[in-house]
Amino acid sequence: MKLRRTELQAEIESQEEEKNHLQREIEKLSYKLTRLNDSLTKKIAVRNEYDRTIADTETAYIKILESSQLLLNMIKREATNLDQTLIKANMDKQQCQ
Repeated sequence: MKLRRTELQAEIESQEEEKNHLQREIEKLSYKLTRLNDSLTKKIAVRNEYDRTIADTETAYIKILESSQLLLNMIKREATNLDQTLIKANMDKQQCQ
């Protein structure tokens, strides 16, 4: 009986040692997981800020393009009106002579 008890005690100690080793590993992995989660949270926040900035920039760019197109169309229209006015003025001048 004493021999069996001694063998059992050795098994208990071995398993307790393994349990302690695994517990330390769990603690190390938990710490690494916490650090990784923190890092991911920060990087996701920065990425989201990039996304917002890109979207705002694209919106502003589209507005600039639209404004430029409107301005170009207005200039073309005014240039056409001025050309027609100039042609009419030249015709009136020739008729007066």
